Amino acid sequence: MFKSWTSSLLAVSVGLATPLSAIAQDSIDYKEQEKLHEIAGAMQADRIESDIQTLVDFGTRHTLSETESDTRGIGAARRWIYAEFERISEACGGCLEVMYVSDTISGEERIPDPVEVKSVIAVQRGKTDPNRYVMMSGDIDSRVSDVMDYTSDAPGANDNASGVAGALEAARVLTQYEFDGSIVYAALAGEEQGLFGGKILAKKAKDDDWHLTAVLNNDMIGNIEGINGVIDNTTARIFAEGTRMNESDREATMRRFYGGEVDSPSRNLARYIDTVADRYINNLDTMIVYRLDRFGRGGHHRPFNDLGYAGIRIMETNENYNRQHQDLRVEDGIEYGDTIDGVDFDYAAKLTALNAVSMASMSWAPRPPANVEIEGAVKPDTTLRWTAQEEDKENIAGYKVYWRLTSAPQWQFSRYVGNVNEYTLENVVIDNYIFGVASVSNDGFESPVVFPGPAGTFSIE
Repeated sequence: MFKSWTSSLLAVSVGLATPLSAIAQDSIDYKEQEKLHEIAGAMQADRIESDIQTLVDFGTRHTLSETESDTRGIGAARRWIYAEFERISEACGGCLEVMYVSDTISGEERIPDPVEVKSVIAVQRGKTDPNRYVMMSGDIDSRVSDVMDYTSDAPGANDNASGVAGALEAARVLTQYEFDGSIVYAALAGEEQGLFGGKILAKKAKDDDWHLTAVLNNDMIGNIEGINGVIDNTTARIFAEGTRMNESDREATMRRFYGGEVDSPSRNLARYIDTVADRYINNLDTMIVYRLDRFGRGGHHRPFNDLGYAGIRIMETNENYNRQHQDLRVEDGIEYGDTIDGVDFDYAAKLTALNAVSMASMSWAPRPPANVEIEGAVKPDTTLRWTAQEEDKENIAGYKVYWRLTSAPQWQFSRYVGNVNEYTLENVVIDNYIFGVASVSNDGFESPVVFPGPAGTFSIE
């Protein structure tokens, strides 16, 4: 997404409207982006290991498990997470707002009797645009083979103490910085019983009118040894669904012409994170998967997608099913169960760094442009228009236009066009490319790209 070097290489071949030298960028202080390298290098695998061990030691964190004990069950686990966020907040002078977000669920297949599903979140408020949020989440709860067995030991080391430990570690590092936008660190409950923690928090975000621009769901970020025999600590997957479209809706149908078949807010978020991995995370290559999730599986980004938020799932590339949703046992010489010896802590730290750098970059960037429009049918040129977001306009240096071939998975061409709200790409035919626009801060941080989609309108010739 940020590969602006392609602009200078391709300016002649694609016939840009004006020379690159005509677009002033000398006011942008790119040195500030060195902080992203600092953040990437600050994650500590030993702290992540300690957090995972603590969560494993609660025996089980099943949603229906013990809530009164201080040493066992979901209640003890969430109180410890709350206290840990409070300790992190104390270290940064009270910079976190720590809270429970809960609701009572009953009458469901996996929660037949009333149960309080209680998640823990910590909010680091932005200094100039506090109602703009990015979120990193992991899941508190664990399970064994029988999803209704809430008494047996269910360590849930990788699934998903690793995600919660990642959120805690990201908070420790990022609270050492101030951001323009707000960051939410979430430990969500009730995932194994039906994604209820995510549903409750997504509803809160909608009811409270959060401008939630990105949800990074981390579900299993610590395993490097796949059941397929592959051992790999250098890759990760990012699951991202496409635009949800109602074919009877004319506007939704037109989105298909402007990229809706392969683009969506979630997929542009995934492209953003993929570029962060390339730029800032050593020895990590991310694979964007054009699916909501794995076949027959689910994750806590889905409730946010359902309400229209950009949300993706970050996880290991090679899964070990012997360690997922299994009773602890040895059978035919195979050890089953999600125990801590199956977690690679350096790998978990690497994926945590990917989250932290992505959230920092988005939180230092301005809000993405709104109301992106496009026109160019039966013309040799393509024109893009957009609306600036007023909430943090002082942080906007300008905008960057992106485009790529319709068959290309990642943005290929880009052009910084200055602080304008319209730009025409001469001799770039609308039929042959997919387009988008990103906001650029005074320090060179970019928002995710917005394409003419769910939040945009269309000019049809």
